[in-house]
Amino acid sequence: MLKKSLLVAASLLSLVAAPAGAQDRYQNRPPVVVSPDLTAPWVMQLGGQQTRTRPVIYRQQIPGATRKQYYQQGQVARPQVKRRVVNPLIQPANAMRAQRPVKSKFDPQFLPQTVAYESKERPGTIIIDTNNRFLYLVTGNGEARRYGVGVGKPGFEWAGAHKITRKAEWPSWTPPQEMISREAAKGHYLPARMDGGPENPLGARAMYLGSTLYRIHGTNAPWTIGYAVSSGCIRMRNEDVVDLYERVNIGTKVIVI
Repeated sequence: MLKKSLLVAASLLSLVAAPAGAQDRYQNRPPVVVSPDLTAPWVMQLGGQQTRTRPVIYRQQIPGATRKQYYQQGQVARPQVKRRVVNPLIQPANAMRAQRPVKSKFDPQFLPQTVAYESKERPGTIIIDTNNRFLYLVTGNGEARRYGVGVGKPGFEWAGAHKITRKAEWPSWTPPQEMISREAAKGHYLPARMDGGPENPLGARAMYLGSTLYRIHGTNAPWTIGYAVSSGCIRMRNEDVVDLYERVNIGTKVIVI
């Protein structure tokens, strides 16, 4: 009888003590902090239709391991990259030849800037890299002022060394007869002469090269800078050709490569 009474008392004590112990545990647990950032990793791992995101998979990093070792140890599947064969002789800018200029777009790499440029030519010499669409005004001390240019389209490329023999502000334009005939065959009829001004394709300034028909001149189509679009002349933005015009004199050596 005594044993039975002791068992009943022990059971009652356990029933009374259990809620108190559980309540004590819940009261002392740390607070739950929910991140307000809906892109937090724990949200991203939820996936499903509600979040419309892919689960994030975290892979264990290997301390001190190189990327090659990391792949070799099977921690990450090596990405399948579709490789294309690139001709090392083709310059990046050369790809532009197959593209057509988009009106109103201008690549900021063709803005005037001072760059490192080693040359044996004297300061003041102009060197035009037609392949990469840049004109360099050598300033010396291993530097040059670089401008973006438009160059001759396929079939109108040329190279050589000349001097600036004439300079003109807002030049008039007299298309050569062969150009008039060539464009007429395409349905484009050119005027015999056009006065200088904003509508003139020679732009704000022109620098004539020797006894050739070629010039360094401005353009009223600045979005063509960086492309092979001319009939052999070197074209620049009007702002840039004015800047260059003020920096060079008649007799300046011009090398086209």
